[in-house]
Amino acid sequence: MSKLLTQTQIQKYNDDGFVYPIDVLSREEANRYLKLLEASEVLQGKRLVKGSNFKPHLIFKWADELAYHPKILNAVEDLIGPNIRILSSTVFPKMPGDGTFVDWHQDGTYFALDPDNQQVAAWVGLSDAPIEAGCMEMAIGSHKLGQLSHAEVASEKHMLSLGQTVNSEFSKEKTEFTPVNAGQMSLHHTHTIHRSGPNTSSYRRVGVTLTYVPAHVRVRVGVSPSAALVRGTDSWGHFIDEPRPKIDFGNEELEFQKYANDLFKAVYAEERKRYSSV
Repeated sequence: MSKLLTQTQIQKYNDDGFVYPIDVLSREEANRYLKLLEASEVLQGKRLVKGSNFKPHLIFKWADELAYHPKILNAVEDLIGPNIRILSSTVFPKMPGDGTFVDWHQDGTYFALDPDNQQVAAWVGLSDAPIEAGCMEMAIGSHKLGQLSHAEVASEKHMLSLGQTVNSEFSKEKTEFTPVNAGQMSLHHTHTIHRSGPNTSSYRRVGVTLTYVPAHVRVRVGVSPSAALVRGTDSWGHFIDEPRPKIDFGNEELEFQKYANDLFKAVYAEERKRYSSV
């Protein structure tokens, strides 16, 4: 029996590679998280943008709270089972009129997971994210293609760390935008090819992506990344455990975040040889 998603929603995810909108926060809760995110930016002295937006759940208690949110995890459990680790979290803000975008890509390109078809990404809206604000656009059913090769495109406007962009042929004839309101989320398979356009609205669009994996998956390269066990148990031991932050932006928290990011970069470096053309 499912915990949050309906059978229709689960079927859409399985058929199309994504499902939305899913109510997980009230608008008031979403606004509270947004205010805490903005306070975090003041605390660290810069915006949470490319280069400083990865794994905030390790250094900010609001992001940790979101990563462990029971409604989010209930929906994730409906798709990947009860033993869940969070592999990554990323803040994706788009300022109005700044031209930032994300080109067609698959989230799992550099994750090096085995099996590589069981991870799910939750995109949680802390602000409204309609089409004009640059919501995601999904290539329907593209998760069934498996992992495709990517090129790395240098662009200050591309929001992904390596500018990764699919350079294999795929159909763009059937796509679907996934607008969500503040407090709603979408879920997508990390093989689903997707993109998002610039924010042409009058306000800052903010979302947080939380990528979850079942605890039994492993990394096929010679580096074990860190991933917090957010629900259930783990008898496999393929990941390094992550501590929850005791304080915001503390020295111990920052030190572990750097360690976790270095591990992730090492996995990326190995996997780039397999799937990307530089």
